[in-house]
Amino acid sequence: VQLQAFGGGLVQAGGSLRLSCAASGRTFDSYAMGWFRQAPGKEREFVAAITRSGGRTYYADSVKGRFTISRVNAKNTLYLQMDSLKPEDTAVYFCASGIDMDAVIRASSVYWGQGTQVTVSS
Repeated sequence: VQLQAFGGGLVQAGGSLRLSCAASGRTFDSYAMGWFRQAPGKEREFVAAITRSGGRTYYADSVKGRFTISRVNAKNTLYLQMDSLKPEDTAVYFCASGIDMDAVIRASSVYWGQGTQVTVSS
């Protein structure tokens, strides 16, 4: 599956953005999905994951209660709703697919999409 993230941009602290990840192919619902981010000078870090059906989600502590991951399998699309954004959320955000949610969380044998830049100003 090929992935392309979009929807990033510049937003003030406290604002919201919704990222989307479009997947090509007809096997989108065969994969668990997730979001990661990488800030300048830092390693890529896990943000959120969701099961194939969308029935279960998992979040990094740093975004829990502020970000919501979701998917619409009929549209081959993954989303990340980001609310109450903070300057420390500034990063390039990547979507990823994996065989199951545990693999996504561990970034084990996942497919990566191209990232989208999110900048939160203070």
